[in-house]
Amino acid sequence: MESVCVLGAGSTRYGKLEDSIVDITVQASVDAIRSAGISPQDVKAGYISNVFGIADKQVHLGPVIMSSLGISDRPSLSIESACGSGSVSFREAYANVAAGFYDCLLVAGTEKVTHTGTEWTTTYFAYCSDFFHEGSAGASFPGLFASMARAYLTEFGATEEDLARVAVKNHENGMLNPKAHLRKRITVDDVMNSAVVASPLKLYDCCPFSDGASAVILCTEEFAKKTGGDYIRVTGSGRGGSPAALQGREHITTIPSTRLAADAAYKMAGIKPKDVDLAEVHDCFTIAEVVDTEDLGFFRKGEGVEAVREGRTALNSEISVNPSGGLKSKGHPIGATGVGQVVEVYDQLTGQAGDRTVKDARIGLTHNFGATGASCAVHIFESV
Repeated sequence: MESVCVLGAGSTRYGKLEDSIVDITVQASVDAIRSAGISPQDVKAGYISNVFGIADKQVHLGPVIMSSLGISDRPSLSIESACGSGSVSFREAYANVAAGFYDCLLVAGTEKVTHTGTEWTTTYFAYCSDFFHEGSAGASFPGLFASMARAYLTEFGATEEDLARVAVKNHENGMLNPKAHLRKRITVDDVMNSAVVASPLKLYDCCPFSDGASAVILCTEEFAKKTGGDYIRVTGSGRGGSPAALQGREHITTIPSTRLAADAAYKMAGIKPKDVDLAEVHDCFTIAEVVDTEDLGFFRKGEGVEAVREGRTALNSEISVNPSGGLKSKGHPIGATGVGQVVEVYDQLTGQAGDRTVKDARIGLTHNFGATGASCAVHIFESV
């Protein structure tokens, strides 16, 4: 296997964007290419993650993006895996570089949904679940994650205030991220007094609908060294699956796909959870971050809320979780989210994260899942 590296990264801001889905994807891709110090002609293929291109009247995005970059002869692949699309796209690109098929690839994730309105966007998101058993019966994602939250609070004696602290922490981090969607400092009282979306989850327990695009350049280490630019190594990659419907799982306070993907990634990287300095995890709802940190092995089951309560997941603490602000504050343009996590880790490990820098960080992890965790990918990165 070839040693695989991330050579460059770029991103639009996340939020409500006026430009088309093609325009924002090209913007992020050009930023990544420039960051890598290469030209579009150096890119041998493209992997584009997107879920609801049809909402912006453009599916089959790959060839459109490659054509816009002036490399229409290069092959591309458009990938959809619900909210986990970005990490799955990254994984497929990683596998192709590792196998020696290509020495330099573009991975871009993108989404445009804010223009469709809350009702339609919520409906689109519901299509990502096991729709026959869940969405068509009226179970939206807030409702499904609320079920997980209620079960967790009951089983482990946690409180709604504990969940609120996750939101407060991530908004603090988001304040330091100029590209974050929700750059607003909040308090536990703000969360507790916000409108109930699906009890026990309130408005500030939920991530926003966001537009945005992120991109990275993946290459062999030999290629990276020739450019002379900053790069980080991909040392671990894992994927896992869970029953598509929440009702099909033995326990709803854990996500099996996360454990499977993490175990594979840790084994490949030759590290333990305690070795990770920073982690970008899938916090679509506050309960998700708590469950994620436990399933990733950072804390024992039931202790994730204690860690938040004690400040052990804050910036520059025991483990910096979601220094970007996470989905909760940075935003969640679902096709872009997994790639955006890689952008953050690249920036962190190459000293480009500014005020939110995790000091002396050497190992970073990304965790991104689709739906309620039916599919998941975990990646581990190390500085050079």
